[in-house]
Amino acid sequence: MSTKNKKNETSSCQDTSYLEGLFDFIDHSPTCFHAVANIGEELEKAGYQPLSEKAIWQVKTGGKYYVNRNGSAVIAFSIPPKEQKGFHIVAAHSDSPCFKLKELPELSVEEHYLKWNVEKYGGMILSTWLDRPLSIAGRVVFKTSEGMMTKLVNIDRNVAVIPNVAIHMNRDMNKGIEYNPQTDMSPLAGSIREKDSYLALLAREAGVDAEEILGQDIFVYNRDKCSRIGLEGEYISGPRLDDLECVYGGLQALVKEEPGSYINMLAVFDNEEVGSGTKQGADSSFLRDVLARIRSSLQLTEEKYQCMLAESFLISADNAHAVHPNHPEKTDSVNKPYPNEGIVIKYHGSQRYATDAYSEAVMKDICREAGVPYQTYANRSDIAGGSTLGNILMAQVSMNTVDIGLAQLAMHSACETAGAEDLDYLIRALSVFYRR
Repeated sequence: MSTKNKKNETSSCQDTSYLEGLFDFIDHSPTCFHAVANIGEELEKAGYQPLSEKAIWQVKTGGKYYVNRNGSAVIAFSIPPKEQKGFHIVAAHSDSPCFKLKELPELSVEEHYLKWNVEKYGGMILSTWLDRPLSIAGRVVFKTSEGMMTKLVNIDRNVAVIPNVAIHMNRDMNKGIEYNPQTDMSPLAGSIREKDSYLALLAREAGVDAEEILGQDIFVYNRDKCSRIGLEGEYISGPRLDDLECVYGGLQALVKEEPGSYINMLAVFDNEEVGSGTKQGADSSFLRDVLARIRSSLQLTEEKYQCMLAESFLISADNAHAVHPNHPEKTDSVNKPYPNEGIVIKYHGSQRYATDAYSEAVMKDICREAGVPYQTYANRSDIAGGSTLGNILMAQVSMNTVDIGLAQLAMHSACETAGAEDLDYLIRALSVFYRR
């Protein structure tokens, strides 16, 4: 059955009501730390209990729980009241490419300007950050009588801009520029009168004295809000769609579905954009640790646990490249997805995506049961693609895995574009997966 036919069969029942919630989630998640905090709030509203990695777990059948690591990664799970055949896991990531402020961020220029000293986080499209309203957010760490404490901060107003060089000063501007992240991309934060104000700014937001702040992870973020665009509002535009759109879709499916015979799990990792090789990334022990502690709490034998892993399935959900309207030649000649035409199943011969024949078949069957269309994506054979979570996670805990995403344009731009209909397709498919 062609994608076009599947699209026509399902479009009549298409629902875009989830978009308002997605927009609110992204607008209030300027960093991975805020995203995980917002996920925690939603989980607790749905009856999930927080766990600490520093405490003994006492999880029970029929219970719903979540645990975060580093404040930037979170794993939530619900246990069926009776038999547990295995795990149904959806994985996504909380981080997006942006600028990170260096430890000593203030730079003075010509005794007039105050700039912030930044470095790249992830594979950014640098030019898209120019001439936009920017702000900063993240976390600060300070010491109390109870030990080190972390507090989220968000300077929720326009405080910086990275100004372009006027075309009068560079007549070759439109012939292409290679931007130097050290010299070209420092945000202008104010006049020199504001020098030495950075820590005071964070301290006011955190409600502590500046000298109390001992550590900080602060990022620059785009202040543009998510919105619908297109003659009929058929697209969505906004920052951090990669990968907060899949995070939000996975969260909505998890909280609305009760587990059947499988332990349902949503795993949101940090640092995917920089290789996942951190204690909170997909290449860490986080997923393996959580699975082992569930096994211990439920008093499963090693044999039973290994049987459950063999019966388990993981959907790695990370957005995919849509055919570009100005450069369709950048895409494979036949495996080419479009916005609003369904879930994208991703393939790679060298296993940068974990999809194989079996996991592909399972995902297609889930889509058919959910009544949603699906598409296929493969890189052009002469263009290297990016990596994602599936194969990295499977080096930690082996199970059948498929890599999917939603088709989007301008991946890693400060403002990305996707289809308004695809979020509903994702939630419907993941809901089927969770209740199977």
